[in-house]
Amino acid sequence: MAAQFGMRLRKGAATTAVAAAAVAALSASQAPGVTVDDHGRQTASKAQPAPDVTAGDGAATGNSPYYTALPPLNSPNPSPTPGATGSPASTGAAEAGIPATVLDAYRKAEAELRESKPGCNLPWQLLAAIGQVESGQARGGRVNADGTTITPILGPQLDGNGFALIKDTDGGRYDGNSSYDQAVGPMQFIPSTWAWAGRDGNGDGVKDPNNVYDAALAAGHYLCRNGWDLSVPADLDQAILSYNNSQDYLHTVLSWLEYYRKGTHEIPDGSGSIPSGRSDDGQKANPKPSPTPPAKPKPPSSGSPTPSAPPSSTPGTPSSPSPTPTPTPTDTVDHLADAGTAKLTAMAGEAFTKKISTKAVTKTGKAVGKVRVRFTVVGDTDTTFTGGETVATVVTNSSGVAVAPTLQAGEKTGEFTVRVTVVGRAVTGLDYTASVTERVADSVVRTSDTALTCTPGGEFADQAEVKATYKGAVADKVAVTATLIKSVSDPTENDKGPYFKDADGKTVRTLTGLTTDAKGLLTLPKLYADDNTGTFVLRVTTAGGATLDIQLTVAAAGSSASPSPSPSPSA
Repeated sequence: MAAQFGMRLRKGAATTAVAAAAVAALSASQAPGVTVDDHGRQTASKAQPAPDVTAGDGAATGNSPYYTALPPLNSPNPSPTPGATGSPASTGAAEAGIPATVLDAYRKAEAELRESKPGCNLPWQLLAAIGQVESGQARGGRVNADGTTITPILGPQLDGNGFALIKDTDGGRYDGNSSYDQAVGPMQFIPSTWAWAGRDGNGDGVKDPNNVYDAALAAGHYLCRNGWDLSVPADLDQAILSYNNSQDYLHTVLSWLEYYRKGTHEIPDGSGSIPSGRSDDGQKANPKPSPTPPAKPKPPSSGSPTPSAPPSSTPGTPSSPSPTPTPTPTDTVDHLADAGTAKLTAMAGEAFTKKISTKAVTKTGKAVGKVRVRFTVVGDTDTTFTGGETVATVVTNSSGVAVAPTLQAGEKTGEFTVRVTVVGRAVTGLDYTASVTERVADSVVRTSDTALTCTPGGEFADQAEVKATYKGAVADKVAVTATLIKSVSDPTENDKGPYFKDADGKTVRTLTGLTTDAKGLLTLPKLYADDNTGTFVLRVTTAGGATLDIQLTVAAAGSSASPSPSPSPSA
């Protein structure tokens, strides 16, 4: 199988005449969307490749090669006789089934996306269809117990020799190639895509494209970006085309999707078959040698001379110039410009009220619509776009403007950067600085009016509880400091009177690191009294500057306290 994955593919995702004929013939009888499917959806044959998608930037696989074999024609319970007339070359129970671990990974990914992105409506059968087309279900389920492939699954190096040119982006970390990128793993992610799309699907703390749980979850999130609803045919088509921008690829994946939707079954790991037919057949850099290697050029079987291809023009006659291809909108972009973005700041845990607005323009300053612009959150931050993504792609409108999704602040405070680039063009991008400030409160009050009293040398029976709010709403996770001060007019820490105890039982009169809970509440630790009597002050201060002074009274049993702290007793 290593030789198959070392095959050179034709640029983009072209198929050979044989593969194309197979797709065309079988599509007429089974490919979904040729007319209308069982759910009355419109035909997929009218779907067009996603605009401005490039092999290196707009496709998960870099438009690497894929398996072109279509599913059995008749039913999800395939004929027990492989190779029956009218069926694809690789049929049978092994092909119809999905290896147990691989199937589990698809279902777990669907469940996670159902929770995190319910509007996407991702079916696990779509992941299975892509997994079948990309790697033959991890080469027939050849994975270990944790879902990692027994041996790496690598596509050919994308060196521009007959296919896309994607120079190394990961230092060979994932594909072992420090010169050019290669598609990696059961879902065939190129390293540059995995860098932002990768996920930890099996909870081991590692994002590994060779692990089917990680790769399936990453593929699910990749297909659910851009606000796509995969129950809508047009969105489904665009999502699949974004994975590999080929019409034949779309038909092949949709065929397997409908096949798996009608039913499938689980088979043991490692028992699945590897599909026949690759989109790079006929473009092999090192084809398997035959007993009698053909000469180059290959002689005709009939022995008659092979007619040479006609010259492009008659000698002595000027050649007609090739027509200049019409540039895409992306081709005309010279640079990005800010489109009136306001200051980007938000409190930890809150949504940013302002959005990033960027404009794609030509060299003369003309706006360019229908251009894919990528927004990427970079820096030491846990802030994301709505939905938990750190990358978002938006198409510019007719005014050339792309507005990023809303930013959702995390808990890490400080500055970070949102980098904006054009998908498919190496033009200078823009960096926007955003900042997250700590959570604050503008008011803090006691939740009870019970007097806090104690006898000398004793402990206070009640603990003070406070509630913090911000603009009338609960202020949760707000930092609080509690200090026993000398007086309302002198906030210096007192050296006598009530006190707290630290973990070692030692006297402390200032507590930091306190935080309100989800309801904005904080119960202060127990207070103790030394031998001094009188009235004392506990000051509670929140981040944001809200303060509350709480009166504490220390008096002997049966006596009334002085209106102010008593002086230290005489020696």
